[in-house]
Amino acid sequence: MTTVTTRTVEYSADGLTMIGHLALPAGTDRRPAVLVGPEGTGLSDVERRRADALAELGYAALAFDLHGGRYLDDPEEMLARCMPLLADPDRMRGIGHAALDVLRAEPRTDPDRIAAIGYGTGGAIALELGRDGVDFRAIATVNGLITGRPGEAARIRCPVWAGVGSEDPIMPPAQRDAFTAELQDAGVDWRLVVYGGALHAFHHPSVNHTVRPGVGHHPRHAQRAWRDVVALLDECLPVSVTE
Repeated sequence: MTTVTTRTVEYSADGLTMIGHLALPAGTDRRPAVLVGPEGTGLSDVERRRADALAELGYAALAFDLHGGRYLDDPEEMLARCMPLLADPDRMRGIGHAALDVLRAEPRTDPDRIAAIGYGTGGAIALELGRDGVDFRAIATVNGLITGRPGEAARIRCPVWAGVGSEDPIMPPAQRDAFTAELQDAGVDWRLVVYGGALHAFHHPSVNHTVRPGVGHHPRHAQRAWRDVVALLDECLPVSVTE
């Protein structure tokens, strides 16, 4: 098994001191890199483990922070912060660019070979970076099927993969249709996978659907969505082993 090293990284964004999680594969060579964005509740061990798993595959990976080191498990507090954020593309881009700068500054990162994956709010931020013209190799978003400002999707230069639960009340069919129409009209190489029977945040093991209606974990689809994301990276950002 590949030896992975991890460390926390502090950086400034959105008026807060963010605390990200950086995971690096063994070796000293530059590696393709992946920016990992969390759900609206914030950075948790779920995203940290995903960064670690990506490092096991040979990527440098940074799971970024949304709330200055806090995890907002109170739904009202989370919505009070995230709804204004999701309505403000420039704020989302600011948070994303700050994290991307940290990842690019890491000596192990190949700055010309970076992808972004995100969940919920983190996925929306990944998309906004694409709409801002960041030269990603791929973007993946689970649940975060948020449309952008008119015309800006044409700046997305890479394939976009999106995953959503069929029973997600937060991302209903009308929202899915608006999202895919935006990408199609912009000429983006896109694909959408709808996971049958899954709710919002189906990929996140710690969610409690009894507290948040319409939210719940679906173990089988969570594994499938992760495999789909890894397949996207393998297609668009393959890891080549340096001797």
